[in-house]
Amino acid sequence: MLSMQKSPGFFLTSSELDSSHRNSTRSGSFSENPAIADCPFIDDSSLSHRASISTDGFSNESPESWDGEGPSVSSPTELKIHDMSIDTTFSTAMSAKTFSFDMVTPPDHMDITIDDVTPKVEELDDVDDLQSIKPSGAVEPMANANSTHSDVTATPVNVPRRRGRPRKHPIPTPGGQLKITKGRSKTGCITCRRRKKKCDETKPSCLNCQKNAVVCEGYPPKEIWRSGKQKLEDAARTHTIISRSLPLLIDGIETEIDRRFLDHFVYGFSRVLTLVNDDSNPFKEILLPMATQHRGLMHSLMCLSGSHLSGLDPEPKLKERKFHHFHLAIQDLKQNIQASSKPTNPGEDDDLLVEDPIIASTIALSLNTICEGETNGEYRPHMDAARYLLGSQQPPRNEKFRKFIVEFFQYHDVSNSVTSLDRRPAHLHGDLRLPDFVPTQQAGMLLGVFDGLFNYISEVTKLRDRIRQRHNEGYEPAVDYQILSEAVSIDSAIRVWETSYPPNTANWSLAQLYRQSTWVYLYRTIRPSRPSDKIAQVVDDGLAYLDQLPQDAGAYSIVLMPLFLLGCSAFLPAQRERIHKGFVTLKSYSNLRNIKPALKVVKRVWEIMDTNIEDSWDWEKIIRDMKMDFLIT
Repeated sequence: MLSMQKSPGFFLTSSELDSSHRNSTRSGSFSENPAIADCPFIDDSSLSHRASISTDGFSNESPESWDGEGPSVSSPTELKIHDMSIDTTFSTAMSAKTFSFDMVTPPDHMDITIDDVTPKVEELDDVDDLQSIKPSGAVEPMANANSTHSDVTATPVNVPRRRGRPRKHPIPTPGGQLKITKGRSKTGCITCRRRKKKCDETKPSCLNCQKNAVVCEGYPPKEIWRSGKQKLEDAARTHTIISRSLPLLIDGIETEIDRRFLDHFVYGFSRVLTLVNDDSNPFKEILLPMATQHRGLMHSLMCLSGSHLSGLDPEPKLKERKFHHFHLAIQDLKQNIQASSKPTNPGEDDDLLVEDPIIASTIALSLNTICEGETNGEYRPHMDAARYLLGSQQPPRNEKFRKFIVEFFQYHDVSNSVTSLDRRPAHLHGDLRLPDFVPTQQAGMLLGVFDGLFNYISEVTKLRDRIRQRHNEGYEPAVDYQILSEAVSIDSAIRVWETSYPPNTANWSLAQLYRQSTWVYLYRTIRPSRPSDKIAQVVDDGLAYLDQLPQDAGAYSIVLMPLFLLGCSAFLPAQRERIHKGFVTLKSYSNLRNIKPALKVVKRVWEIMDTNIEDSWDWEKIIRDMKMDFLIT
């Protein structure tokens, strides 16, 4: 029986099959045919689409075998090769081969039918191989130039398929429409698409990436189809959303510089304005929450903070933003004062609610002149506005704010009278007047107002005005008996004055410094301007209390006025050195720019002491001659 495993398929005609049965001579076996070893398709250079194989034992090079004219033992038989499974290496090259060989007849006792030799037929693997299939009836030339065999008819054959998974779809017939190549899938993961690999689309990360040990970047978001009109509407809606900005959280805090001003006000500047350095500081506890409800007051506070910060950092943007807040604060203040001056109907209290922030704005703008170091009387309109508002019939409605603002105004108003010829304390009546001396009462946020000490300073200022008037009018002596009697009464009150602060504390030492400077102010008013042991002793004691203050004590926030009075009474060079050192320490603590002109005035007084000692008595006139007008607070 013929072995059909890995052998080429073939077809036999009925006449050829009968002839094969009658041949009783077995010339050899197909599998043992030596002609296969000499088959011309073994050599790549001599590959052809048709070959002739002889099975009668003769060499293929015999002329009789090639020409087909000589006799042979058995008749040649045409084979149509449908599949070549002998060697997959040559399967592609041998797309159509026709071999002629002698049929070996089995013995008579073996009955072989055509059904027993059905060849194995497999499908093509690639549609591209259809290009190698030749139409039926076409004759191709032999690869061997010596071959003249031309009576063999070429028949289309199937191309052997490549190894792999079987084809899912049928092969198109030759000459028909070829398969259209599909585009690349857009549903694979980002990593596989970039690597140009097929993705199994497993989620959340594909198995192909896991198998190749790469990071799966996931899948691109699915896009929903939208019409052109919808895309235009979405683009317009997005543009509208982006162009809008959030409203301001707090009016007046608009830029990054404003935020710096606010932080500096809360954590730095507020501590140099009062004795209190903790959270109970009225500038943080009272004024700042009020400013969040009133834009004008917020501009005033930010201008104040910006003026102080620009002294530490001379950046042009800080100064520019500071002036921006100043102009807005002035504009808002004018509008509110004009609105509050109009008569209102009874029961309309809404307009009165803005009065407290207006008063606070005037005080803040007065302090701004201190931070700027202005010496041309820029503080005057703001102090006058605060005096007018506090003296009106509508006092501040918030009790806590009323107590603070009255004390703050009186402190600066009384201190202003020490350095000017025409600015005198406002003797307000009712709740706004200076309180009487109460030794056990708390001093408040500042010193000298609620404890009654500034009452004595105001009385001394009145005595100076009367002495100056008598001197200008030519009366001798300028200090009469009535002035002496009043001076003795003030001296007795100063001697029995006591502070409410406990001993051996910074505020207690500050209170003693204020007491010493008040007595110096009285002595320099009544006595002639010349050195004495009494004045030297009081100045030394005052400087000793100043030396007891810690370098970071909150008491340094209100040291300028007593330091100025001691300086105007320092006749000795050693005292002047200590006074100068006190000014330097105060400048490093508060960085208020009115300290420098105050020291300039004190040095001018020292020069007059050394040249014309009598004229050093009237330092108010010296300040006027220097064309300077400022607050020493």
